[in-house]
Amino acid sequence: MREIFKSNPSCLAFTLFGFLFLGLITVLFSAGHSNFILSFASLPSSTASSSSNSTSSRPNPDTALYPFFTVSYIQSGRESNPGPVIYRRMISKTRDEKLEKIESGLARARALIKQAAASRLNRSRSSPLKDPDYVPHGDIYKNAYLFHRSYLLMEKRFKIYVYEEGEPPLFHYGPCKNIYAMEGLFLNFMEVDTRFRTYDPDQAHVFFLPFSVVMILEHLFHPVIRDKAVLGRVIGDYVRMISSKYPYWNRSLGADHFMLSCHDWGPRSTWYVHQLYFTSIRVLCNANTSEFFNPRKDASIPEINIRSDDISTLTGGYPPSNRTVLAFFAGHSHGRLRPILFQHWKGKDEDILVYEEVPQDISYQEMMKKSKYCLCPSGYEVASPRIVEAIYAECVPVLISQSYIPPFSDVLNWDAFSIKVSVSDIPNLKKILMNISEEEYIEKYKRVKQVQQHFLVNDPPKRYDVFNMIIHSVWLRRLNLQILY
Repeated sequence: MREIFKSNPSCLAFTLFGFLFLGLITVLFSAGHSNFILSFASLPSSTASSSSNSTSSRPNPDTALYPFFTVSYIQSGRESNPGPVIYRRMISKTRDEKLEKIESGLARARALIKQAAASRLNRSRSSPLKDPDYVPHGDIYKNAYLFHRSYLLMEKRFKIYVYEEGEPPLFHYGPCKNIYAMEGLFLNFMEVDTRFRTYDPDQAHVFFLPFSVVMILEHLFHPVIRDKAVLGRVIGDYVRMISSKYPYWNRSLGADHFMLSCHDWGPRSTWYVHQLYFTSIRVLCNANTSEFFNPRKDASIPEINIRSDDISTLTGGYPPSNRTVLAFFAGHSHGRLRPILFQHWKGKDEDILVYEEVPQDISYQEMMKKSKYCLCPSGYEVASPRIVEAIYAECVPVLISQSYIPPFSDVLNWDAFSIKVSVSDIPNLKKILMNISEEEYIEKYKRVKQVQQHFLVNDPPKRYDVFNMIIHSVWLRRLNLQILY
């Protein structure tokens, strides 16, 4: 062949031209018939390479950057939602009218929320929205009016499709007691939900992947071999199965799909499916930005330690005048922060009671109910069930953590009902708390009582409780909206 080209240069030129022509035809054909075209203009190389369904390894945290993961629909030459883009849908020869209807409805919801924001600037033209159960108000919210408007729209419009594939106990089921309870409770509530769940995937705004990280590890993780990649095999196989059976994962690269986990390894479970890691909505208790939790696409939820079927015994506490303990903590000394807390305060001060184990003559619940402030230091992971325990006990939580995004930070103003203390300020803890005036403490105490309803677990769920707040967090990320002050 080489000799033919040497003796006849025109043959070589004609052959090269033919290959180029065929390549051009192939590109044009693909552009006209594919539903999605990847745009990596705003993404780093590590993100671009993650577009496959490979389950081989974790994304490199040294090179992975996290821009906005938004969906931009190009219609009539205009982008309805401009910004960094992970994919673009081309409305051309292949129209998806059902998807266009879904996106049109979301666009109207965005417009109504933005309209509410504009009208709220002129208070004479707006009044609180009517609600038979509760009208959000006060400083516990970043913007109570906008949250209420968004919440009502969510209740009216939001639809979630739960994939029915997968068998219990790894799918559609999870623990409903212990510190991972929210994982199982959410799975169970979604299974029987009638308000948000739809059985028609063409009507869905988001798609829920009903796997339980806790149950995968409980049933498949060998305590001796300790092969953590079992998460990747199970979840990777599941994603491959639904992406082959349904068109919804592939058409969005998983951007309108979400998973939920309260296990410490919840973030790790998404390493093995790059689209799940980079583009899907991850709803996590362990909301650690140093481990690449991205609050613009991921949602932080509370870690709640459910010990019994009746949580009413956990809620309530003494009035401020009867709270005789300044600050209280009891727990094991593990992780990076707690040893520092123990070094400075364990057995060192009668006003700040820090225990590794609560003395037998002292009730843990009683101590929280009669303390003004409850210390909530991170342990092995950033999340701590003591935050919700403090809120239940009407004790002002003192958050001691690094790189932690508190639950429902989209709408809740944590500065209004909690205290944040940096690791470097642990030695000054008593001084910081003593400098808070009695009037300021009383206000925080009242706000803790008010915000408590958003962390309550009800069966069945009730409006504005923790289940509905989780749904609202997913709703905001599907809308790609932020509620600002």
